[in-house]
Parts: sequence; structure tokens; C-alpha cells
Amino acid sequence: MTVQRDWLMVAVLGSAILVSAIAVVYTKYLTRTEFVRLQDARYQRDALDIEWGRLRLEEASLTTHNRIEETARQVLDMHLPRGAEARLLEIPNHGSR
Repeated sequence: MTVQRDWLMVAVLGSAILVSAIAVVYTKYLTRTEFVRLQDARYQRDALDIEWGRLRLEEASLTTHNRIEETARQVLDMHLPRGAEARLLEIPNHGSR
């Protein structure tokens, strides 16, 4: 009976080793898969950071006073008022003492 018991113990331990080895391989696979996903997320983050910087530069160039004035002149046909065209409006402040 001890031989049979020894073989049973060997079979159980062998099965445990096999299951453990498969678990290690599967865990390594999951780790690699998640690492690839992490690298992709970092790449996307870097690409978005670059795009954000480019958009901030574009916004800064489009909102300069010279650019706005040039667009107002060319697209909207606007001009600075001359002396006679300027009007000063005085609004009475009824809430003050």
C-alpha cells in the first residue's frame, strides 16, 4: 500500500507542479499583454501632449491683436474710426451717491 500511496503522492505533486507551471505561463502572458496596453496608452498620451502643445501655439497665434485686427479689416471690412466717427457715450450711474 505504501507504493500505491507513494505513486498517488507523486501524481498529486506532479499535477500541482503542472498546474503551477501553467499558471506561471498564463500570468506571464497576461503581464505582457497589459504591458503592451500600457505602452499604447503612453504613446497615445504623448501624442495627445504634442497635439495639445500644437493647438496652444495655434491659439496663441490666432488670438494676437495684430491677427484679430487684420481679420477684422480683410474679412469684415472694418476700420478704426476717424475723429468725426468716434462717439463718446456717458451713462449716468444712478446707484452712486
